[in-house]
Amino acid sequence: MKLYSNEIVFRGHPDKVCDQISDAILDACLSQDKNSRCGIETVGGKGKIFITGEVTTNAVIDVEKIAKQVLQDVGYSDNYEIINNLGMQSADIALGTNSTVGGAGDNGMMFGYACDDNNHYLPNAMVILQKLSQRYDQLRKEDQRFLPDGKAQITGYYDQNNKLQKIKTFTICYQNTEKDRIHTDQIIREICQQICKDFNMEIEEFLINPTGKFLIGGFEGDAGLTGRKIVVDSYQSFAPVGGGAFSGKDPSKVDRSAAYKAREIAVEYLKKYNLHYCQVQLSYAIGKAEPLAIYITSDKGDIEPNINLYQQCSVNQIINDLDLLNKNYQSTAMFGHFR
Repeated sequence: MKLYSNEIVFRGHPDKVCDQISDAILDACLSQDKNSRCGIETVGGKGKIFITGEVTTNAVIDVEKIAKQVLQDVGYSDNYEIINNLGMQSADIALGTNSTVGGAGDNGMMFGYACDDNNHYLPNAMVILQKLSQRYDQLRKEDQRFLPDGKAQITGYYDQNNKLQKIKTFTICYQNTEKDRIHTDQIIREICQQICKDFNMEIEEFLINPTGKFLIGGFEGDAGLTGRKIVVDSYQSFAPVGGGAFSGKDPSKVDRSAAYKAREIAVEYLKKYNLHYCQVQLSYAIGKAEPLAIYITSDKGDIEPNINLYQQCSVNQIINDLDLLNKNYQSTAMFGHFR
């Protein structure tokens, strides 16, 4: 047996709030103009939300209104100064990404992963934490003692086939009013136990708010920044992570679109070859439509990609096949891009 850990941050974590603001602005642009080109970055802290990056669009949007709506939805006050510093996309980048060329928006490598742990084709520990994050968001809406910020981590025992056998330590840090902590801690334990029961997973011990107190959270407790949780956004350390973040980027940015495609390929090959796990790497050069290379590996060794797969992984083909111009991106930034 070996010990291994993975983590998630809740929807109200400052970095995740920034991801949601960036993606909410992206959604607003794409809803009006499917040809929008966006690379939106958000930073928040201490009463200010600063939004910068590049946007080229015919959409007419109210950035301040969108940002404040996200804050309200997450459960925070919207009494923040919103600073809009968005500019236009670089003309040099646009040369390779316009609809005629259909090239990748940047150089980079993206990864996709799938395993046979469950019908989500994701590691059990990852799915458990995603379900906890979703359940916590509902809980804080129902019970005012629970506040938006938080994170959780599983340290588990894994066998030689990298299958989770038992949870050694379930660590949960959740922001709360500090009223009736004995009761609120017990509610958290019971939720975790209920989720783990569906996976026949035993928990040896809990660590709940191990510092003893978590009252100050959100942007008052920490700064937030778009794209700072790329490991949480992808596979929570169970697979490699590409170089770029997802949120705030339109689908011409392969950081996002190719990562979604790599995940689809990984699931497809997992089923096709009856694998325990499958990992896919796609790599691109800026302005080039098709990937430079496709690498697929698994528990049965490397798999040679079909030559047609290169065409299927061209940028415009990915956007069309996955319908990426009609996706609710804000929802992907809440609890995980792969569920």
